[in-house]
Amino acid sequence: MNKLNLLLAAIIITSSGILYAQSDNTKTFEVKSPSGSIKADILIGQSIDYSVSIKGYAFIKNSPISMELMNGLILGKNAELKKLKENSVSEVIKPVVQQKSAEIKDEYNELQMEFSDGYSLIFRAYDDGIAYRWITEFQDSIIVKSEQAGFYFDKDYEIWFPKEESLLTHQERKYKYMNLSEVSADSFCSTGTLLNLENVVKVYISEADLESYPGMYLQGSAEIKNALVGKFAGYPLKTQQVDDRTVKVNEYADYIARTAGRRSFPWRVMIITTEDKQLLTSQMIYKLASPCRIEDPSWIKPGKVAWDWWNDNNIYGVGFKSGINTQTYKYYIDFASEFGIEYIVLDEGWYHLDNVLHVKDQVDVKQIIEYGKQKNVGVILWVTWKALDDQLAKALDAFADWGAKGIKVDFMQRDDQWMVDYYYRVAEAAAQRHLLVDYHGAYKPTGWLRTYPNVITSEGVQGMEHCKWSADSDPEHNLTLPFIRMVAGPMDYTPGAMKNATKADFRDIFSSPMSLGTRCHQLGMYVVYESPLQMLADNPSNYYREPECMQFLSEVPSVWDQTVVQQAKVGDYVITARRKGNVWYIGGMTDWSPRILDIKLDFLDAGEYTMQIWKDGINADRYGSDYVYEEIPVDKETEMEVRMAPGGGFAAIIKAK
Repeated sequence: MNKLNLLLAAIIITSSGILYAQSDNTKTFEVKSPSGSIKADILIGQSIDYSVSIKGYAFIKNSPISMELMNGLILGKNAELKKLKENSVSEVIKPVVQQKSAEIKDEYNELQMEFSDGYSLIFRAYDDGIAYRWITEFQDSIIVKSEQAGFYFDKDYEIWFPKEESLLTHQERKYKYMNLSEVSADSFCSTGTLLNLENVVKVYISEADLESYPGMYLQGSAEIKNALVGKFAGYPLKTQQVDDRTVKVNEYADYIARTAGRRSFPWRVMIITTEDKQLLTSQMIYKLASPCRIEDPSWIKPGKVAWDWWNDNNIYGVGFKSGINTQTYKYYIDFASEFGIEYIVLDEGWYHLDNVLHVKDQVDVKQIIEYGKQKNVGVILWVTWKALDDQLAKALDAFADWGAKGIKVDFMQRDDQWMVDYYYRVAEAAAQRHLLVDYHGAYKPTGWLRTYPNVITSEGVQGMEHCKWSADSDPEHNLTLPFIRMVAGPMDYTPGAMKNATKADFRDIFSSPMSLGTRCHQLGMYVVYESPLQMLADNPSNYYREPECMQFLSEVPSVWDQTVVQQAKVGDYVITARRKGNVWYIGGMTDWSPRILDIKLDFLDAGEYTMQIWKDGINADRYGSDYVYEEIPVDKETEMEVRMAPGGGFAAIIKAK
């Protein structure tokens, strides 16, 4: 090729921010975010590699991606480009369930590369990240042998690593802070995970729109330094039910998925931010998910839930024997009705575990549900996934006929393709019967709230239940969750403890549990933590003794019109303000370090307001349940300091006078 032809082929810039360059053996494409700050370079030659940069700083370099099919075709190897399609989008999504906001701005540039062998690759650039996915257009079904998903970093950065020991996992992990170089090829973690690039940039890696395909884990590389590579469960061939709730895989196939030949594969997602607080407002996972598949989702009702399992039905001051029985659940309903709480859960124990329709004699489910209707309180039924699957249609028909409002499905503990398909089967079948779904023992969300908004929350988080048997869910852990797990979607952490302990005083007592950190650390969670189906985990008998705290818990919503994160640092502290209607709510949390943080109320409209505030008491460092309630006048010019004790927090409600 002569110099003139090289010059003509070198650079073509289009209006959508796509750059194209060519040499003798390779083609290079560039797609930029709408602001131009984030860029992906895609190099097509014998393989397909990509790099990612922010403001000119390339931190992921020459990372290979491919997908190998059992018929020998490798998507991305010696790829012959057939067609290039560019697209720029700027639109507004109005979510059915408003996790963070009433409207979501969806703005990106996209490049779709179509190849001659019947497949395509899409790269999409947002102002807060990069995502890519494969698309196939084969007439017949295909078997995916493996997928290569590389994330090759330029330096030995730090990572918050949720290490897994097995592919049989409920993905309830603490985040170990370590160097990339410490992640071996034999070590792997669930996603999402977060990397710290020299305290300047944070990179969150996960996936979106996971359907009919195994979930992605990340492991180190034996050949490449400072690299993470995708790891996927094989398709399960032989399984064994080892107890009433656990089905483990005894034999995997030498492939990861059997699937339709004409389909889109999951997005590989990199959320990229220069401020920690941007992680809390990113809705990239939601935007990448498939649109809502429920024709009329108007019946879906978010709310709060009086939950029985954490407090072990250990109510007191009543004239009947407490436990898993009809009278106890009526007590929960009375409590919920009095404080405007929308639901209660009948958790483990209401049915014989081998058959979800074999109800215990001491529990009259129909009577409980009917009593709830009279009190305007819905009932959600806990089930193990396997017992539900054994008679899925029959059980869901019965639950709907009884008048239940939803199901809490537990102990899946896998995300191979078969189990991922199970999630979708249950979500669709439940939606057909107007039933909400809360997945526990689950993998992280990948956009369910958009595609099936009846899947209104999920676990996949080391939540407060761990306080029943360990000190793991402490304030240090709690201050990682908004920046990592919650980025993926709603998380059912189950806050609300009224017994609150310092680090020195904490004891794990299964039937009378307490939380680590202060009372106001717990109250702050109701604003900081997102769950459109938000639990009140403690004993109603304890809540009755705390009327000031119940004033807050009865009013705080579980969905939001607007979110403003004022201050945030991963693992250390967070202050979040959220609006529902004309009322603002603020929540703050700190780790074991006491802090004094400034709050500005400049998000308010002009006018005069009253601020109700629940804050750590002067002795909260010695007695975790010590707090102070006060009301003060404020306006948009107000600036104030909030003192948080070790493991502390605060909560506030702001209303116009």
